[in-house]
Order: sequence, then C-alpha cells, then structure tokens
Amino acid sequence: MAASPFRPATDLLVQYATYHRDRRNIATHFVGIPLIVFAVGVLLARASVAGFSLAWAVWALATAWYLTRGKLVLGLATSAVNGALIALAHPLAAGSLGAWLGWGLGSFIVGWVIQFIGHYYEGRKPAFVDDLVGLLVGPMFVVAEWLFAAGWDRELLRDIERRAGPTHLRDLAAPLAR
Repeated sequence: MAASPFRPATDLLVQYATYHRDRRNIATHFVGIPLIVFAVGVLLARASVAGFSLAWAVWALATAWYLTRGKLVLGLATSAVNGALIALAHPLAAGSLGAWLGWGLGSFIVGWVIQFIGHYYEGRKPAFVDDLVGLLVGPMFVVAEWLFAAGWDRELLRDIERRAGPTHLRDLAAPLAR
C-alpha cells in the first residue's frame, strides 16, 4: 500500500530522491519530465468543457496539490513551469488529428525513453512504480533541482541529501548493491 499523497514536500522529495542519486539520471529528468508534462498537455488539451480544456483542469488540480505541500515557493515555481508547458501544448492540440497525436504521443514516448535511459544509469526502477504519487513529484523534483542550483533553500537540499544520500556517478561495471 502506498503512503499518503498528502505528505509534506520534504518527505515526498526525499522518497523520490532515493530513486534518483545518479547525476546522469537526474540530468535525463531535466529533459524527460518536461517532455512528458508537455505531452500530457497536448493530449488533454483537445478535450474541453465550456471552453476549458481538460489539460488546464488537470493543471489546476495539480497546482492545488503543489501549493499545499508546505513549500510555497516550490509549489508556485512547479505550477508556473507546468503551466508554461501546458500553454505551449495547446496550439498543437488544435492542429490536425495526425499532428496532435504525433506531438502528443511522440513527446510522451521520447520523454519516457529518456527517463528509462536515466534509470539505466541509476540501476533502479522509476519511483512511480512503487508509489504513483511519484508522477506528480517528478516535476516538483526537477524544479527543486533548478531552484537548488540557483541557491534556494540550502537547508532543504541538505535534509534531502542527509536522508537520501549524496548524488554520485554509479560505476556501471560494478554489480548493484541490493
């Protein structure tokens, strides 16, 4: 049974980070996760009710979740990045059926291929396999990494590294420690 999806951002990021310590895996997430969010936006933007697309409805629900995890700056930043990706996705949903499916499914597949390449380097399955909330935490993790690189919330970064371990480059020739 998965833990509650309503845990604080710190606990969610620590759990997610335990699956993401290899720096090559983290780097692939900077490309793969935005592609997947964009793809979901493309695919959901075509469906609408009263002029409001399903993509924006899902974004609004995700935003409410991000903003209630206890790290307001992180919630706002994650929602802004996701919102930009959803906004970029909408014009592609208005195109022909082939273009819509090509952009939506193509971006989705490429994004996941990149993710799985990263997890090859990690030597570990993606976090969402054990806890579906990882699908929401992924974008928050990537934005947190961007913010950490900019100097934001060093205390949170130290807490994550204390609890999940430091990042590294896994030796691909060495057997995995289980």
